[in-house]
Amino acid sequence: MNRTLLIIKPDVTERNLVGHVVSRLERARFRIVAMRLTRLSETDARRFYAVHEGKPFLSDLVRFMASGPCVPMVVEKENAVEDIRTLIGATDPAKAACGTVRNEIGRDIQMNSVHASDSDANAVKEIAFFFPEL
Repeated sequence: MNRTLLIIKPDVTERNLVGHVVSRLERARFRIVAMRLTRLSETDARRFYAVHEGKPFLSDLVRFMASGPCVPMVVEKENAVEDIRTLIGATDPAKAACGTVRNEIGRDIQMNSVHASDSDANAVKEIAFFFPEL
C-alpha cells in the first residue's frame, strides 16, 4: 500500500462539497488514513507551497489557501499517487478529463478544488507537513 496527501481546498468547503470528494475517493477504493478540517495561515500556506517560490501565481495561491477552511487527508491504496492524480484530473479544470473531480467541481486553475501530491517523495513531505504524527 502507498500513501499520498489530498487537500480539499477552500472553494470546496465553501460550497459544502467535501462529502462529494470523500465519496469519490471511497468509490475509487482509497482508504482514508487521516483527515482533519483546518485553516492555513498565509505563513503556513507559503511554507507548504515553497516549491513554487518565485512563480507569479504564488501570492494569489497563498491568499486563496488561507481564505477558508481546507481538509487535508492521507489516503492509501496501491499506486496511490498515480491513481489519485488520475481521479482528480489536470490542474486546469477546463483541461481536466470528463468525470474527474476537477472537471466536475473545479472553478478555474487556482480554485481547482483539490491538491494532491505529485510523487511518492512529495507525498512523504506533504503528509509530514499536516500529519507529523504519522
